Order: sequence, then structure tokens, then C-alpha cells
Amino acid sequence: MTKTIHVYYFSILKDESKVAEETIQTSANTPSALYEELDEKYQFSLSKNSIKVAINDEFKDWSTPLKSEDVVVFIPPVSGG
Repeated sequence: MTKTIHVYYFSILKDESKVAEETIQTSANTPSALYEELDEKYQFSLSKNSIKVAINDEFKDWSTPLKSEDVVVFIPPVSGG
């Protein structure tokens, strides 16, 4: 079943996708599957092991089930200074 998912990108992921946010139709059932789908599209330089995922403003596990209209944020590591 296809879902509508709102995706937000930050830092290097934003640079590589060339968008800060997008709403997509996907059959991905987890953030892991969604990231793999988007990685095919954008060829991200980061593996999912090095980033965190949040769904609806809460950090979640990569295997959390996605529902239509979820807001998914992929958060790459941040270097401080």
C-alpha cells in the first residue's frame, strides 16, 4: 500500500538531495526501507548506520512502522566547534 510521507533533510543530506523537504508517495514500511529508496534516488554518501531518524518529532528505531502522513527526518552527525 502506498503512503504519503513528508521527508526533511539536513546538512549533507540536504546538500546531496538538493531539497530541504519533500512529500513522497512510497510503499516503504519502515524508515530503513525509505532511506534505501531515497539513497537509490540521491546516492547519499552516508550509510544509515551513521545517521539518526525521527518520526513525528521523536527519535525512533529504523524498524518502526511508517504510517501515511508521517513526518520523517533524517539527521546526519553534526560536528561542533
